[in-house]
Amino acid sequence: MTPQKAASTAATPATGRRAWVKKTPVEVVLEQIDKQEQKVAEMREELAHEERELAKLQGARKLLEAQ
Repeated sequence: MTPQKAASTAATPATGRRAWVKKTPVEVVLEQIDKQEQKVAEMREELAHEERELAKLQGARKLLEAQ
């Protein structure tokens, strides 16, 4: 390790960073489940938005085909 890296590593606690806490396998899996649930919720919101856009375009198609 270079003296600069050693000095910066030693100064890390002074910067206000939290200490690393080892997680149990159960905590890791639960965290992954939470992340996946959030991802699915975001995708559902995006899907709902896209479905609304599709409905608008289909309504416009009906108007154009009626003419």
